[in-house]
Amino acid sequence: MGQEIHLIQFKPEDFAQFERRLADETDLLAEWLRVGRFSTVAHVGGFELEAWLIDRGYFPVANNELFLGRLGNPLVVPELSKFNVELNGTPLALKGNSLSLMQGELTDTWRHCLQVADELESSLILIGILPTVRDFDLSLVNISPMNRYRALNAEIMKRRLCQPLRLKIEGDERLALTHEDVMLEAATTSFQVHLQVPAEAAVRYFNATLILSAPMVAVAANAPFLFEKQLWDETRIPLFEQAVDTCGESRVTFGSGYLKDTPAENFLDNQKRFPVLLPVDLGDDASTFSHLRMHNGTIWRWNRLLVGQDADGSPHLRIEHRVMPAGPSIVDMIANAALYFGAVRSLAGLDRPPEALLSFSDARANFYQAARHGLGAKVSWLDGRLIGMRDLLLGELIPMAQSGLKQLGIDDKESEKYLTIIRERVEIGQNGAAWQKAFVARHGRDFLRLTATYLEHQQAGRPVHQWEI
Repeated sequence: MGQEIHLIQFKPEDFAQFERRLADETDLLAEWLRVGRFSTVAHVGGFELEAWLIDRGYFPVANNELFLGRLGNPLVVPELSKFNVELNGTPLALKGNSLSLMQGELTDTWRHCLQVADELESSLILIGILPTVRDFDLSLVNISPMNRYRALNAEIMKRRLCQPLRLKIEGDERLALTHEDVMLEAATTSFQVHLQVPAEAAVRYFNATLILSAPMVAVAANAPFLFEKQLWDETRIPLFEQAVDTCGESRVTFGSGYLKDTPAENFLDNQKRFPVLLPVDLGDDASTFSHLRMHNGTIWRWNRLLVGQDADGSPHLRIEHRVMPAGPSIVDMIANAALYFGAVRSLAGLDRPPEALLSFSDARANFYQAARHGLGAKVSWLDGRLIGMRDLLLGELIPMAQSGLKQLGIDDKESEKYLTIIRERVEIGQNGAAWQKAFVARHGRDFLRLTATYLEHQQAGRPVHQWEI
């Protein structure tokens, strides 16, 4: 999704050519799905994790070029801003002790990152929104020097007729401001989980993922503050949606409905509803779906279908579940992934499709309620009840995830290890957002102290429900 490009300015004929190729590839994808040309490999998991580079004073430090050059790890790559980087995990078949293997690889990568950052008199932190980030940090001075990012900013601002973005978030407090570019997006850092599914099951898995988005954002919430205002438990959600608004049409949405018959509906919707932003000439071979993938990479639905390739070159589909923030600890994030992998396996396998029991409008409303109120949210569920999020997780979704992980072939001890973390977090009611808000309630609005204490707990490695206030 972060593929570099060779141009930053485009001509009308570039857009016309790209749109023709996008249409051809969308038609080919629909045909290949219809005749069974997509991979049948199932249940491969992976992730992307965005992190902040910070200085000794806990403020963002814009040195990812120097950091990445010294690190020299292909799993760690640039992000939109110079003070963010992205860590990637090696995709693994979900079975046995694969969750522990994910945690082990990420822990090793993270330790190396911390070592290199320390050599540069800086550190890294995993958090949904850095409490010390300032509006002036989020300027084009700090954009990563990649053509892709500069072109995205230019095209989005062109569609805004060069008018400043107007950010307005109503939460526990109110924030309203204007901003001149897309760099507000850089304030939102995520833990994005990937799940490869067989094409014939993709509709069910994708719809189940939409339904699970509310409990996943609630259990993982870790972004209650922006510019010293207490807003939503997951302020990333309204911030990112507004950060790339193009005159009333955001390219960051919950989506427009469930899939009905085929995953191709998702890509046809992309083609019809969203103008092309990066019309790069990627060659004539439609079978690589390169233009379709480039266009898809400029539409940031909270749940996104991706087209990739297996080792043998066969195209595959995977779901990118984008609702969760970074942090608070590595073990917390792997536990979140375990909850998602298990629950989506169970939900997608129900005899009666859950999307027939919960309307899309209710699934979407649940998502925004959960983003606002975290574990305190009340949501509609499959049986028509209005239920508290903690009761839903403890009574239904954690047991469902346990069953789903067993169906995937995850070891029982492995499943219990990670789901116990989720269970205890929910019972205590302390996710990252709750911890941050409780810290401020007890110690006052000292955001430097909040960040320092958060970082100390994170580096100790314990799950957030064990953190002292």
